[in-house]
Amino acid sequence: MSSESKPKDAAAVILLRPNTDQADPEIFWVQRSPKLAFLGGFYAFPGGQLEPDDATHAVLNCADAEKAAMISCAARELFEELGVLLARGGELLTKGQRSSLLDDLESGRMSWSALLHHYDLRLDADDFTFVGRWVTPPFSPRRFDTWFFLVNCPAKQQPEPRNDGELAHGEWITARNAYARWKRSEALAVPPILHALTTLGEGLTPDLVDRLLSLPEANGRPVRRIEFRPGFICFPLRTPTKPPATHTNCYLVHTSSELLIIDPGSPYEDEQQALAACVNDLVNAGRTVRAIVLTHLHPDHVGGVEALRAQLGGRVNVLAHQLSAEGLKESIRVDGIISDGDVIALNANPQITLRAIHTPGHARGHLCFHEEELGVLLTGDNIVGLGSVLIDPPEGNMRDYLASLKRLRSLSGLTVLLGGHGPAMANPYTRIDEYINHRLDRERKILEAVRNGAATPAEIVTVVYSDVSPKAHGMAERSVVAHLEKLEADGLVKKAAGQSSYF
Repeated sequence: MSSESKPKDAAAVILLRPNTDQADPEIFWVQRSPKLAFLGGFYAFPGGQLEPDDATHAVLNCADAEKAAMISCAARELFEELGVLLARGGELLTKGQRSSLLDDLESGRMSWSALLHHYDLRLDADDFTFVGRWVTPPFSPRRFDTWFFLVNCPAKQQPEPRNDGELAHGEWITARNAYARWKRSEALAVPPILHALTTLGEGLTPDLVDRLLSLPEANGRPVRRIEFRPGFICFPLRTPTKPPATHTNCYLVHTSSELLIIDPGSPYEDEQQALAACVNDLVNAGRTVRAIVLTHLHPDHVGGVEALRAQLGGRVNVLAHQLSAEGLKESIRVDGIISDGDVIALNANPQITLRAIHTPGHARGHLCFHEEELGVLLTGDNIVGLGSVLIDPPEGNMRDYLASLKRLRSLSGLTVLLGGHGPAMANPYTRIDEYINHRLDRERKILEAVRNGAATPAEIVTVVYSDVSPKAHGMAERSVVAHLEKLEADGLVKKAAGQSSYF
């Protein structure tokens, strides 16, 4: 099992509009560019990673060196991303002067600490209210230990997202309206953002800071329950999966009255207990478990099925594709078969309707699930938010896999992909296109290598997978075999009689 990445220190700013409505304050949120690998397309608060220079400038009214560094980081990121300068003395600068300072910083002509010193700008801890410290879940390719600060936007300064490709846009919006957009599935946001929006939407009361800090997750405890869309909870579970992933996503799809559990994959008792506790919370709130559903038969997606069934009293049915059921018959009792086009409707208002799509390629019995009205596609291991998908014959088939990707690409109205590993993907069609183009590019290079004399999978890997660590060459060989089988079926290469070499 691969090791989890260590979170990097970061800071984020919840920027309040001057003279805001105390009952429903306006905040400035930004949408990250859909092109970004990490949380592309998500809505967030401005912020970013701590830099060494952030700790070199003193902060007034702050004796804690760590907190001072994070305040400096928050102020710098706010200035770099939105052009808002939150420093004493900044009120004496014109908009043009602030733009000139920002250009000095971005061009590298002046460091952040040098800029503050040169222009006699002072950071004051009294201007930054600490309201939480959230740690990115371990399933993510990039992890942060992020300090959140509540800040009043300085008078006469208007936040303007920089045109540097990182942010798509930003806007002032009331906390309630921002949360309502998420509830309508019009925006994607991670738990600390949603917590801030719901808390601020209750008003700027004297106990606001206490309310923002009331969750254990706001005090550094790892986030386990992530609701990417209303009714779609992602619960990452530690599993013996393939690197770089360390976790497999279990999805708890729910309405107010019913619950569907998809891929409870962990064989580890502590993870099984954590999942059972979350399921029990949903059940105790009035929901009935409809079924446990499997996207496919790989161990990191089914390892906790029987444990969870036992914890739920043994009465829950397990549903899977016929091919998955056959492959699992020695280890898991599958009670019902899901076929291509079958619909699972969870009753309540609003109803959630999942249509099964048989998408072989990664596994013969692989299923994806499409919620058409919300544009949600549960992709299992066909498309993932972390790492790449291994096509390993004989269970894996490259021709089937490409056909499945093209079928998913033809679905209309997709807004988000929820994969078996890693975070949600807010750029569905771009992501699917990347997968298709990547496979076709590999195929082209493999065919070229064969025509240039490479005859075995190992020889082809050394030519085509020069961008891959030698430690991964074993898996790369399996992928090459899958490509060669497709090329052979397409009539573009031939296998020598009785041999493993191609020409």
